[in-house]
Amino acid sequence: MTSPRLPQTPRMRRVPPNKSATLSVIDIGTNKIICVIAELEPLPRGESMRGRTHLCRVIGVGHQRSLGVKGGVIVDLESAERALRHAIDAAERMAKVEVHSAIVNLSGGRLGSARYAGDTPLGGRPIAPIDVDRAVTAAAVNVAHPQRSLMHALPTAFAVDGASGVQDPTGMVGSKLSCELHVVSSDLTAARNLMLAVERCHVEVEAVVATPYASGLSSLIDDEADIGAIVIDMGAGTTTFSVFERGRLAHVDGVAVGGHHVTMDVARGLSTRLSDAERVKTLFGSVMSALSDERDLISIPQVDEGDRDLDAQIPRAQLTRIIRPRIEEILELVRDRLRGAGHAARAGRRIVLTGGASQLTGLSELARKILDNQVRVGRPLGVKGLPEAAKGPAFSTVVGLMVYPQVADIDRIDLRSGGLLRPTGSDGAISRFARWLKESF
Repeated sequence: MTSPRLPQTPRMRRVPPNKSATLSVIDIGTNKIICVIAELEPLPRGESMRGRTHLCRVIGVGHQRSLGVKGGVIVDLESAERALRHAIDAAERMAKVEVHSAIVNLSGGRLGSARYAGDTPLGGRPIAPIDVDRAVTAAAVNVAHPQRSLMHALPTAFAVDGASGVQDPTGMVGSKLSCELHVVSSDLTAARNLMLAVERCHVEVEAVVATPYASGLSSLIDDEADIGAIVIDMGAGTTTFSVFERGRLAHVDGVAVGGHHVTMDVARGLSTRLSDAERVKTLFGSVMSALSDERDLISIPQVDEGDRDLDAQIPRAQLTRIIRPRIEEILELVRDRLRGAGHAARAGRRIVLTGGASQLTGLSELARKILDNQVRVGRPLGVKGLPEAAKGPAFSTVVGLMVYPQVADIDRIDLRSGGLLRPTGSDGAISRFARWLKESF
């Protein structure tokens, strides 16, 4: 009797380094939905960042206010579908290309990480790619996530006869090859409803990428990923974060608190509409007070019982006193989650803030105090054609989704019925020849 098939989001193949491609990506957030159509053009040797084999050239962008999404998950399927259709249609009109499939992100659904280990005997011969696949498969045999959807399965390190820290063991000689596997998963319902909303727009889902993974792919430079970095993506409904070590994704987590909660606090504290609270937060919001803030007055639209608009004058310091506690709460939650997972701040590890809510004035300084480490604001790297307004931290995820097809082969496993994980490749001559044909022509 076979065990039930383990649920898994779709897998996609890596874009061959010498081939051009057109792809579509959709960033589904609590505050906004962005559809981008881009052309991937091969980069000359020596000009690419590690993991970047192509230049992303944007040819179409569709931007729509998000509907039916709360805390990064779909809560109203029809509203979410309507917003998705508008964003996809706008991108198609701009690019003059029809979207048939897309890569999407997932921010909610209780993203989480788990680690597994496995090994395979070698018999003293050189390690072939199929041996690497067998070690990965051995590590993944015990993967079991009731009501969880597996999103990524990434080898973080290999060991040959106990010598750890090996990144690529192919060609080495030994008696035993061991593998450490990092598995990223989410709630099954959240992943299914996200894919359903996209598929109802007659668009096939090519892959589902964890938001903090995508943000790290777009905003980290090689040295940061190697030395160690924490990427904190502060969205509207969620704050997700990822840890990179030795150039690989090592941990993913998130909390269901974000920039929209700050907006709600401002609306309640100043008795104003949500739209006005968002505008005031964006224009005047800060988490650090200056001496002049007690004298600097700002106008806050208010509504009286007669539904008439009235303006109240408040010192900017009062706005800061409303915003700061919520931001402190978010950063402290992230700090505690990281400590609990064994990824507490340490010397040399940089923290990169990204996402729309990371643009609050003074946030880097406050994060440096709470997280006790170097902090910078991360912006997407290596993309052309985005409008100037779309080159900020709020667009890190969507650019990361364009980078993902260039590193998709790191996801090494495929789940089959019976709960076993089988190699994605073979070392046979016919398989190597077929792979060469696909990548070369």
